[in-house]
Amino acid sequence: MLKAFLNIWTIPELRNKLLFTIGMLSIYRIGYFVPLPAVDQESLARWAERMGEGAGGNLMTYVSIFTGGTLSQSTIFGLGIMPYISSAIIFQLLASVVPSLQALKREGPAGMQKITEYTRYLTVGLCLVQAFFWLGLMERQGIVVAEYRGTLTFWACGVIGLTAGTIFLVWLGEQIDKYGIGNGISLIITAGIIAQMPTAIQQVIDGFSLTDADATYRVDTVIFLVAAFLGVVTGAVIITQGQRRIPIQQAKHTRGRRVYGGQRSYLPLRVNHGGVMPIIFASSLMIFPSFLMTMIQGQFAGTSATVNFFERNLQMDGTLYILLYIGLIYFFAYFWTTVQFQPKEMATNLRDHGSFIPGLRPGPRTAEYLETVMERITYVGGGFLAVIAVIPTLVAKFFEVDFLVTTFLGGTGLLIVVSVMLDFVQRIEAALLMRNYQGFLGGSGSGRGPRIRGIHG
Repeated sequence: MLKAFLNIWTIPELRNKLLFTIGMLSIYRIGYFVPLPAVDQESLARWAERMGEGAGGNLMTYVSIFTGGTLSQSTIFGLGIMPYISSAIIFQLLASVVPSLQALKREGPAGMQKITEYTRYLTVGLCLVQAFFWLGLMERQGIVVAEYRGTLTFWACGVIGLTAGTIFLVWLGEQIDKYGIGNGISLIITAGIIAQMPTAIQQVIDGFSLTDADATYRVDTVIFLVAAFLGVVTGAVIITQGQRRIPIQQAKHTRGRRVYGGQRSYLPLRVNHGGVMPIIFASSLMIFPSFLMTMIQGQFAGTSATVNFFERNLQMDGTLYILLYIGLIYFFAYFWTTVQFQPKEMATNLRDHGSFIPGLRPGPRTAEYLETVMERITYVGGGFLAVIAVIPTLVAKFFEVDFLVTTFLGGTGLLIVVSVMLDFVQRIEAALLMRNYQGFLGGSGSGRGPRIRGIHG
């Protein structure tokens, strides 16, 4: 692996791409600390600390995990790239049901470029809406400097700053896609998640003690956290790369005296076809019951046993919350697979290319078989997502570990980091192997670049 890492710096093109990617991510981290004007950062920090417990704190933690931004430190990147992610998801769903968007999608790169343009427009609209809500919340909490409260200057600077910050992050991601290596948007999200790791490690160090039996982090707790982290990461890698390979036989064609085709290949079906999207959707919906019950509890505190029961069980560590969370993850795992996976279209393409699954007739019978297989492996993938999603909550509850620390043992953040880093390493691996270098994953290579012969040999 060390040799492969050193080989990266011997290839000028790959080295420049990697340095450009690091530079763009560094710009993102610098902008992360540029504050919005007229915002009292000390008051904001105290308010965020008060909100650290309960549904409000869970919402802020959840937003900061997979958007690349943070609202507890109001900066120009406060909204992160959440509006762009939401816009992309909306158009991805619409492209499967709206005929005009389906036609654009079938046009290829030109159509996808048009859909991307629509996504950017919707991103600006969502930024304006979210910025107004966030600025209004800050005014109600007294976080804005007194002389600027309710002024047009504050609102104009705040809305423009937050919107421009999100659009700039989208632009950074596109520059990484074009001139760097890896998926730009995903790398920005990953950088935001990894940036929280030093804080989590510091919390463990501060609470660690070898002699104090009442310490939050004892030796056995730290060993368990390290082992759990390694185990969950290993499982995430396996399930992310896991595939069900369907054997495909190509039909033989006779042309003259020669016979073409007849090769045997495989159709890979991903076990976790929905990726991290089911957890994102389920987490978004489960935020609202916690907020709603907290508001109702404030009105009927101590007067209704039913309200007290639901308020207690709809918190993140409540039994009812966990059961609903698992149910929603399964629902969205099947929903996302239904939207993205088209067995009829896949069966038609196989038939048109002269390929078939041995033992099955091309056409509807093949489509029915593919749908049945996908339903079964989606059940396994949904179960894995459910387990990895509730691990942080269960560890935080039973081991009394801070939620920020347990987020690195599972959930949305860990899946994003694993999937993005796998893609990043695979792209570097492909670049190394293409130039006849040995890669990270043990790919064959001579360890030196390809020999180029002169004109005269």
